[in-house]
Amino acid sequence: MKKMSLLLIAMVVSITCLMAQKNGDAKFVSLTHDFGKIAEEVGSASTEFQFTNTGDKPLIIQDIRTTCGCTTPSYTKDPVLPGKKGTIKVSYSTTGRVGSFDKRITVFTNEADQVYTLSIKGEVLPRK
Repeated sequence: MKKMSLLLIAMVVSITCLMAQKNGDAKFVSLTHDFGKIAEEVGSASTEFQFTNTGDKPLIIQDIRTTCGCTTPSYTKDPVLPGKKGTIKVSYSTTGRVGSFDKRITVFTNEADQVYTLSIKGEVLPRK
C-alpha cells in the first residue's frame, strides 16, 4: 500500500511538471523590460513587447490586465496569423510616482489554459 501511494504521488508530480512546462503559441522576444532610471518629468515611458505566433492557428489577444492604472497597454487587435508577429505596447505614467516600480501585465489569448505575464520595472527620479 505504501509503495502504491508513493507511485501515485510521483505520477501526479510528474504530470504537474509536464503541464507546467507547456509553452504557448506566442513566443515573446522578452518577457521583461527594465526602464532603468527615468525622470518624473518625462510623464510617460513606453516599451513594446514583440511576439511571434508559432502555432498553427490565428492567435487573438482577448484581454490584457495590469496591476494598476499607472500602466496602460495597447496591442495588436487583429488575429496574428501563424508565423507572423504582433506587439504589445506598455506605457508607464511617471507623474507623481517617484521611486522604484515593478509592474505585471497579464495577457489572455484564445489559447486554452495559457496566460502570459510580462513585467516592467525601473526607478522614477524626482523632479530637479
